Amino acid sequence: MQAAVCTRYGPPSVVRIEERPVPVPAANEVCIRVRATTVSTADWRVRSQCMPHGFGLAGRLAFGLHAPRQPILGTELAGDIDAVGAHVTAFAEGDAVVAFTGAAMGAHAEYRCVRADRVIVRKPATLSYDVAAALAFGGTTALDFFRRAALCADEHVLVNGASGTVGSAMVQLAVHAGAEVTAVCSGANADAMRQLGAAHVVDYAHTDFARERARYDVIADCVGNAPYARVRDALTPRGRLLAVLATLPAMLRAPWVNATTGRRVIAGPAAERVDDLRTLVDLAVAGVFTPCLDAHFAFADIARAHARVDTGRKRGSVLVEVA
Repeated sequence: MQAAVCTRYGPPSVVRIEERPVPVPAANEVCIRVRATTVSTADWRVRSQCMPHGFGLAGRLAFGLHAPRQPILGTELAGDIDAVGAHVTAFAEGDAVVAFTGAAMGAHAEYRCVRADRVIVRKPATLSYDVAAALAFGGTTALDFFRRAALCADEHVLVNGASGTVGSAMVQLAVHAGAEVTAVCSGANADAMRQLGAAHVVDYAHTDFARERARYDVIADCVGNAPYARVRDALTPRGRLLAVLATLPAMLRAPWVNATTGRRVIAGPAAERVDDLRTLVDLAVAGVFTPCLDAHFAFADIARAHARVDTGRKRGSVLVEVA
């Protein structure tokens, strides 16, 4: 099979297409013929080792000191089951599925084995492989943070970095939950955010939302430039800051904020839950949640897809069509 392999840290050019053996599923696994995947900011961080402040050493320890321990990147995919392990009963050969490999990665290949009891669900026929492949990374992050924040209907939510993969998912899912959403993005993305349901849009190039009079029950920071010290006056007395992207010092200060104020800072990695992926599939079929697709690339051009993510200006997900 062909696989996009990253054998050293560096720019997009370190990603090369190589031939690798087709994996054989273990007894509790299925082997998926990948039809579509994405290049996400997680792939960019692993490849480039561009980590939030304070996580440089932790990144190397987690992913490999001198080169990626898992050379095949990619966290989400959609495809068809090519083979099933001897103990698998929930899936059969030919089933169309959506899977989220998360931190285990490995989705940038023509075939990927996944445990049948992990984050994998059937793909409805009405959902394209392209859309299905882009559901998990942003959607599961949004659901997990909103769950930890106990988001309620009629609350006021601000999403900083609303045009990214996670941000655009948060806008749609917060609107679906009944919240009034303010999207912070560039002026070029303002109309797109309104189409997703945002009631208000703030152009960060002209307005600092943290200095305005508006107060929010929930502020979701998907960029990493809105720590508690900056946004505390923009939060209601019981407001929650969702630090989707945070530095290590900011995360270490979070328990103190939570213990000494009425507000909360919620940080840390999002959970990878099969129920969340199932929810996202159902919402996508119902037309409630549609992942934004920034650009499409052929598998042979996956290095260009990495380069697109490197610009920091993508709108939603960068899709890679494997087959």
